[in-house]
Amino acid sequence: MENFNNEQFSIEKARKRVKAIGGFYKHLTVYIIVNIALLGINYFDHDNGEVFFSFNNFSTPLFWGIGLLFHGFSVFGTGLFLGNDWEERKMKEFMEVEKTKKSKWE
Repeated sequence: MENFNNEQFSIEKARKRVKAIGGFYKHLTVYIIVNIALLGINYFDHDNGEVFFSFNNFSTPLFWGIGLLFHGFSVFGTGLFLGNDWEERKMKEFMEVEKTKKSKWE
């Protein structure tokens, strides 16, 4: 019975993870489509004397991109940069340093 509950828990966890990854990719797709459209509208709508490369034209992609980055971190974690077992490796490293350190009182 316990094995069935563990399997059910694993299936539910995997289902949530797949749903979160799908949500991120949908968010990324909407980000790309909307920002291409906004930048295209801004490019073709600006006056001849007006500069296209201004903060007003790129503020939406910038701030939305920051939000998208945080969404990616929430879905994929920091494993993209530090590796999945980074915390465990770092803890072992600190424990080894503490073992080799000699106490002041010895």
